[in-house]
Amino acid sequence: MDATDASFDLRFELNGEPVRVACPPDRRLLTLLREDFGLTGAKPGCEVGRCGACMVWLDGEPVNACLVMAWQLDGRQVRTIESVAADERSAPVREALACHGAVQCGYCNAGMVMTLTWLHGRTPRPDAQEAAALMCGNLCRCTGYGGVARAVEALF
Repeated sequence: MDATDASFDLRFELNGEPVRVACPPDRRLLTLLREDFGLTGAKPGCEVGRCGACMVWLDGEPVNACLVMAWQLDGRQVRTIESVAADERSAPVREALACHGAVQCGYCNAGMVMTLTWLHGRTPRPDAQEAAALMCGNLCRCTGYGGVARAVEALF
């Protein structure tokens, strides 16, 4: 066995619950979520941190799960769309996206909900122009962004 095959005992909080898993330190958070914990809301997209389809919150801040390695998670808190979608604080975001036609195939929507819910909960809340600029890391191939822009305007 070489060093890349070595596993370590990883412990962190996932959606409010303590979890433990043995895994290689260089395993991506996205892979852990989908394969080890069955949480498929974070989607593999570009896998280089540019599209936002795999957005999660790490210690309350949005991050691309494809860029976070297991060794970075020990003792930290991760929230996924499965948790955030059940949180009433995301309701205005989900409603705005639906009402303004920003939902089509749904592949990118989890990442958008994660980013917009985080922005919407910030104090002070950004204005629409700032929010739109901060959304640039969430790409969509279906909507043409008109609906997303209208939802951002309505929210901020």
